[in-house]
This record gives sequence, C-alpha cells and structure tokens, in this order.
Amino acid sequence: MDHRPAHVHVIGKGGEAVFILNCHSGPPELRESYRFNSPELKRIAPALSAELLALCAKWREFHGYD
Repeated sequence: MDHRPAHVHVIGKGGEAVFILNCHSGPPELRESYRFNSPELKRIAPALSAELLALCAKWREFHGYD
C-alpha cells in the first residue's frame, strides 16, 4: 500500500516529480522534483489540475482513501 497523502509521480524526459493531489479541492502541489526544470513543472501542474477528479478517483480505487 502506498503512503498518504494522495499523490502522483510524473516521470518523463529524464525527470521525476511528485505532486500531492489535494483531493478534492486541489490544486495539486509539488512535493519534490528531480531534473524537471521550472517551465516543465509549470506545464505539468495545470495538466494535473485538469484531471484532478479522475486522479483522485483512481487513488481511491487503488488505496481506498484520499
């Protein structure tokens, strides 16, 4: 079982970032980032916000809590 709070790992372009989802109120909050630059993070955060409800629903499906 994964740990709280609800979060996602974004992996790509040689980097990884972890965003806390802040289900249901949002917005997702950057917890840590490795090798993503600021412009990349500024593109990722709104994309996560746009999918917040779906991401939170998947988290609950897998883990049983927000």
